[in-house]
Amino acid sequence: MQICQMNWMQVEQYLKHDDRCVLPLGSVEQHAYLSLATDAILAERVAVDAAEPLGVPVFPVQSYGFTPYFRAFPGTVSLTLSTYLALIRDLIDGIYGQGFRRVVVVNGHGGNAPAGALMAELMADRPDLQVKFHNWWNAPRTMDYVKGVEAGSSHASWMENLPWTRLSGVVMPETAKPPVDSQQFALLDPVRGRKLIADGNFGGSYQRSDSEVLTLWGIAVKETQALIEGPWRADTKGD
Repeated sequence: MQICQMNWMQVEQYLKHDDRCVLPLGSVEQHAYLSLATDAILAERVAVDAAEPLGVPVFPVQSYGFTPYFRAFPGTVSLTLSTYLALIRDLIDGIYGQGFRRVVVVNGHGGNAPAGALMAELMADRPDLQVKFHNWWNAPRTMDYVKGVEAGSSHASWMENLPWTRLSGVVMPETAKPPVDSQQFALLDPVRGRKLIADGNFGGSYQRSDSEVLTLWGIAVKETQALIEGPWRADTKGD
C-alpha cells in the first residue's frame, strides 16, 4: 500500500483498525556511476516491498537529505541541518496528527542520522507515539551479507548497484576500488573531499552479479518487514 495510490477515505478506513505506517528518507547526492537519487530510490523501494505484504501504507520518500560534504559534485543537493530536522519534525507531526502512532522510518542515507536522534525527542513529547528509525543498508543481517561477499564495500559500490539505480549506457569500472580514508574525508571541505574520493565510490567493486545483489535485497526487505511487524508496545491498535 502506497499513500500515492490511496485516497483520504481509504486512509481513514485503514486507521480504524491499524495505526502503522512507513516513511522513507533518502538523499539526492553523488553515487559515482549510479543515479544521483540512489538513496531515495532504494529507501522507498525497500519500504514498499517490505510493507506491501503486511498491508501497511508507505508515504512517498523524502528525497532530499543532509549531505553537505558532497556539494562539490554536480547534482548533489543538501538541506541545512536545521532545515532538515525541522522538516522531519513537521512530517512526523503531520503523520501523528492524522492518527498514526507506530511509524517505521526507513532511512537510506547515513547523513540523515541526526533525524534518528530527533525521534527520541518526539517520542518523549508524545507518550503514545512509537518510531523505529531503520538504516536499511547497514541493518545487522544485511550488513553481514555485504561483509561476507566483499568486506570493505561502501558508498556507491556494488551494494547500491541494483537494477533500479543503474543508468542506461553507463559502463562500470571492472576493478574494485581500495577503501577511502573516511577519517581524513571527514576533515575536508567539499572541494578537497571530492579530490580525495575522485569518482565518489568509497570502496569495493562497482558491480557484482545480479544473483548477489538481489540476494542482498531480499535480506534487506525481510529485515525491514520484521521491524514493521513488531514487536510494538501493547497499547496500540491490533495489527
